[in-house]
Amino acid sequence: MNKTVSKSDVRDYVKETILAKIEKLKNFLEFTLEASREIKKAPKYDSMREEMQEEIYQMQKQLASLHDLRQKLNKVLNNPSERVNIGSLVFTNKARFYISVSLGEFFFEGDRFYAISEESPMAKIMFGKKPGDSFILNNIHQEIMEIM
Repeated sequence: MNKTVSKSDVRDYVKETILAKIEKLKNFLEFTLEASREIKKAPKYDSMREEMQEEIYQMQKQLASLHDLRQKLNKVLNNPSERVNIGSLVFTNKARFYISVSLGEFFFEGDRFYAISEESPMAKIMFGKKPGDSFILNNIHQEIMEIM
């Protein structure tokens, strides 16, 4: 299929994307914390402070999730494989999947990819399959063309 794509490059791209999201969220969190400190300590600002605290809490949860994704990606092996398993880059007749972490859709070198976790229904149905094997998920028939 597309031999110009390197699994190592896709892995690096996913890792960089996660790190960029972490950095962006850290900056936004820092900005929000600073803004919350500047709100006057008057009763009329109580609801605004409460909303900001909730927003800060949600951002901290997102940041923890992103750090978890980064750690999971570090555990994904980059070894070549003849059958689909964790760390595989799978090309089907419909899409391209990187079985690693649940990052979702991304574009790499002009092509659409999906970073999916090993727990996803798509990964589970593909595990153990080899090029030429096919499967049906959500009434969509796909054939595995290549595995890296």
